[in-house]
Amino acid sequence: MLRAIALLLGTLRSGCRSRTDLLFENLALRQQLAVFVQSGRRPRIATADRWLWIVLRRLWSRWSDVLIFVQPETVIRWHRAGFRRYWTWRSHRRRRGRPPVDGEVRALIRRMAKENPTWGAPRIHSELRLLGFAGSERTVSRYLPRRPSPPDAFQRWATFLRNHKDAIAAMDFFVVPTVSFRVLYVWFAIEHGRRRILHFDVTDRPGAAWVVQQLRETFPFETARRYLIFDRDTIFSARVVAAVQSFGIEPTRTRFRSPWQNGIAERWIGSVRRELIGQVVVCNERHLRRLLRDYVAYYHEDRTHLGLEKGTAAERPVTRRPEGDARVVALPRVGGLHHRYEWRAAA
Repeated sequence: MLRAIALLLGTLRSGCRSRTDLLFENLALRQQLAVFVQSGRRPRIATADRWLWIVLRRLWSRWSDVLIFVQPETVIRWHRAGFRRYWTWRSHRRRRGRPPVDGEVRALIRRMAKENPTWGAPRIHSELRLLGFAGSERTVSRYLPRRPSPPDAFQRWATFLRNHKDAIAAMDFFVVPTVSFRVLYVWFAIEHGRRRILHFDVTDRPGAAWVVQQLRETFPFETARRYLIFDRDTIFSARVVAAVQSFGIEPTRTRFRSPWQNGIAERWIGSVRRELIGQVVVCNERHLRRLLRDYVAYYHEDRTHLGLEKGTAAERPVTRRPEGDARVVALPRVGGLHHRYEWRAAA
């Protein structure tokens, strides 16, 4: 911390110097730093140093140009590690979850499931309520014994997805931490046919009413798909299900702990994390929305997909080599994180 304070005071003092003094001071510091780098000795980096570079990443666009003893990816990794420690600290401050379920209740749940093979969590939860036991249906489902799925369950679901891919859309959430450890929630809807993102938005306080509004913006003027796949997150409540049905869409929930049933949405989340969120430190809600807007444009127009026979969502045409001298040029996308390649005739 003292090192960071001294650096701040030195910066303020430099503002009062002449331009010539600053140039010579910069030259002397660079020469010493070059000698230090050539020596191969690894510097000891304190927590205050890490925070300084995280803040510079937020305030200065050329922060990566002056990095010598660490890589830009290291600064991003410091931010991720700090976020994990922050949430660990917050979780320790809060009450440690819900009270444990009594052993008698757990045994009774398993007994009812064994004696009534056709009963699910709602029926068992109802019986427990009538016996005076408190608790939620999700708690009951957590302690139900795992029953083997029908042998053809996977095949039936895969057949459903394959036969109705042009009539299916899916929605889901994922979270993104900011530089100040604020948590933002990204909601999106994706169609199965061409993997196009139909709509997305960002908020820090998601709710059922907010999700319903996003659905209205996603499916305006009778453009709804026939099926909408989503998981059993509590935010997708009865209000959301009723709104989906009012659009003429058949809501299709996945089973508990079965993210593979919403594989198209899960794969898009993985792509966003690997190709965008894992490469930058998000500043705020507006910054994240701009990044996602650029990435979605790249995802539609330029990015190839194995599921689309290595084509793009927007069906990008094949460009042949023009006659005469031509070369392949790289067109930066998403701030230079990705590129598109095209033929250009020689000038």
